[in-house]
Amino acid sequence: MAFCKNCGTQIKDDAKFCPSCGTVAGSEEPAGQQQQQQQPADKVQGAINQAKNTPDYTASMDPNDITQNKVMAILAYFGILVLIPILAAKDSPFAKFHSNQGLILFIASILFTVINAIPILGQIIAFIGGIITFVLFLIGVINAAQGKAKELPVIGKFRILP
Repeated sequence: MAFCKNCGTQIKDDAKFCPSCGTVAGSEEPAGQQQQQQQPADKVQGAINQAKNTPDYTASMDPNDITQNKVMAILAYFGILVLIPILAAKDSPFAKFHSNQGLILFIASILFTVINAIPILGQIIAFIGGIITFVLFLIGVINAAQGKAKELPVIGKFRILP
């Protein structure tokens, strides 16, 4: 295995990009020159790879719990409906995991709605935030439907529910 010349992350020998920073792998150029020549598409690919590499807790969950509580986990991402799994499936670690993420996403969407009241700049921020929360909503619903307990990018590391 090789190491990224830019960030030092261990990468596979046949990898084209570093999974952490997106730097082109296998180049003999010094890290500073390599980063200057890195194309915008490479930077986007690196950011996408970094967003995909969030912690996955599925292996630590009971498969029966996942099967029985998929619907509750999906409901957790539909705004105020997050209260249903919080109250009805409070003993399910799978539903609780997705309820926590859904609750954080709901709070973020409320904050962007409040920010939207600020003329021009607030509306731009709220629009961008709305797109981001919608993408995170889709990722969360897909993960829950597939029976995965995988953190959402950016907000997944935060915990509200015990």
